[in-house]
Amino acid sequence: MGKRGRRRGAEALAAPERRYESPEGDALVLRGAMTPATRAEYARVRAGGLEREDAWQRSVEFLFERLAVRWEIAGTEPIERQKELLGRYRFAGRDERAWVRDVLREHLAEHFPDVEAP
Repeated sequence: MGKRGRRRGAEALAAPERRYESPEGDALVLRGAMTPATRAEYARVRAGGLEREDAWQRSVEFLFERLAVRWEIAGTEPIERQKELLGRYRFAGRDERAWVRDVLREHLAEHFPDVEAP
């Protein structure tokens, strides 16, 4: 299709987002859409040939990596870049990681009931 046939100024479709707030006032924004390829890859990661604990940890990270859009922590500038989001998650303490896992489980139940939560 030539340039003339394209719609100029058409907005790209954006996945819906959902904001979750922690008791400490942090906020995590997650994407409300997941492609079939991402779902299939997640199923492979979850079932993977890894040890059970490794597969579970990797499945949480995988979901966080694919769904996290923005993380606002203690009133600082929001983290929005994918590499920085994943790095911050890996740096998170036990309580923060538990909160993120709970948010991911709630988000999957609400938006992706057919996807098994970690």
